Amino acid sequence: MKQTITALGIMSGTSLDGLDLALCTFSLSDDGTDYEINKAATIPYTSEFRNILSGIHKASAVEISLLNVRYGEWIGEQCRRFLEGYGLKPQLIASHGHTVFHQPENRFTLQIGSGAAIAAVTGITTICDFRSLDVALGGQGAPLVPLGDRLLFGSHAACINLGGFANISFPDHGRQKAFDICPANIILNRVAAKLGYAMDESGHLAASGTIHPILLENLNMLPFYRQTGPRSLGREWTETQIIPLLEASGADPVTLLCTFTEHIAMQTAKAIPHSNSGTAIVTGGGAHNTYLISRIQAYTKTKLHLPDKLTIDFKEALIFALLGTLRFLNRNNCLAEVTGAAADSSGGAIYLR
Repeated sequence: MKQTITALGIMSGTSLDGLDLALCTFSLSDDGTDYEINKAATIPYTSEFRNILSGIHKASAVEISLLNVRYGEWIGEQCRRFLEGYGLKPQLIASHGHTVFHQPENRFTLQIGSGAAIAAVTGITTICDFRSLDVALGGQGAPLVPLGDRLLFGSHAACINLGGFANISFPDHGRQKAFDICPANIILNRVAAKLGYAMDESGHLAASGTIHPILLENLNMLPFYRQTGPRSLGREWTETQIIPLLEASGADPVTLLCTFTEHIAMQTAKAIPHSNSGTAIVTGGGAHNTYLISRIQAYTKTKLHLPDKLTIDFKEALIFALLGTLRFLNRNNCLAEVTGAAADSSGGAIYLR
């Protein structure tokens, strides 16, 4: 029996580029899951909103609670305008929210952007808070994308996403293996900002620099990269492990961009399973960084595949639309074999309208 669901997936990444909206249609059957991205858009954050979101982890509990509602109402308004512009209404909205804290070792994770507020503004059933149940079950609460990778992109040897953090997912002896690789745009954008740029467009700045060998060695020697099994990264880790190394190097921003791009390339290539015939699909903002892609390819024999622009830019929003659809249908949307949780689960709080 085939089921067809239309869902609006919403993603706000750690690089704070903006809010990604992807209206998707899924056809689910015993033979597999097909998808189409019907409409998509990125709503840029104002500099004020970006500054508020980037610093909210330092705010009081009351301030975080207020922003949770304000941000949820803003997301709801963006969804309403987006959908009304096309005269469309999905069966559900699936919103990842903006991560404030992610500390699975302490059994908590927090993504703000009130699902209740989104449902109230749009009048559409909204699903949010996808990570908390997995964390409560002892998992990392991340990555959540691998189930979508298996269902939608299973023909590839690996799926790589180069967003705020680089992560990978691939089949391994009948199981899905996935983990965060290393920080990516969360660091590159931060360094580019010191030069007055929102990002290092196509990696031109990094390509013009030189590598700082001691810094590169120190980055590659971080204990995280020797961990096996489920592992995930968050803002907190970059602030305690990465930023001090960059600052201690005394290197100029262009050198930092060149060196950190090389670090991303080396760690990503190391994570890719070797394949002479298979391909690794690459998505996320970093897929547009041609210099970074060339450096990753230089370290691996597995052919990197760049899909169409919609998939590159909106794959995470697409997959959260799928995860919301699975939650809506009361099916598992989180894999314990990936996160290390005690069991698979169907995560997400549902606000019905």
